[in-house]
Amino acid sequence: MDRLPFQVTRAGAAYQRIAGLPVAVLLDNVRSLYNVGAFFRTGDAAGIQKLYLCGITGYPPKAGIAKTALGSESSVSWEHAWDALPVLARLHDRGYELAAVETTLHAVDLFDWQPRFPVCLIFGHEVEGIRPSLSELCDTHVRIPMLGAKHSLNVATAGGVVVYELLRKYRALMR
Repeated sequence: MDRLPFQVTRAGAAYQRIAGLPVAVLLDNVRSLYNVGAFFRTGDAAGIQKLYLCGITGYPPKAGIAKTALGSESSVSWEHAWDALPVLARLHDRGYELAAVETTLHAVDLFDWQPRFPVCLIFGHEVEGIRPSLSELCDTHVRIPMLGAKHSLNVATAGGVVVYELLRKYRALMR
């Protein structure tokens, strides 16, 4: 592999004013440790505030998480709670917009959504989605546009898409 003719820096000038992205992510009953590790990696890359791991969602130290997190489980703030409801209530009381990332009848398109920072993104079980009791607490439901035959993405892939769209929107606010 050839070396790049320039130095790659951690963040370009366009990101200098962003100390961190005012976004938290809550994973409820995400069963794949590899998906959890991927969220750690994305969270580190985008500078999220915290990762909340709820229900059966695995938490460090676990080999499956470490395999995909590549050390980011040490750089991203996280906590585990068996019940996501009190966590969401606490975040709501602290002024977070609670955004369920899921296709529902009243979901807004990700690219049309105007988030109110700080935001907490909620992702649910890979097959069953977000539990109705959590979904009801959310201020917003956000869907990723799907143009192909499939109607969903892998949860970790969806997380990356939404987190980076929020980074783009937050960066625009900071200009």
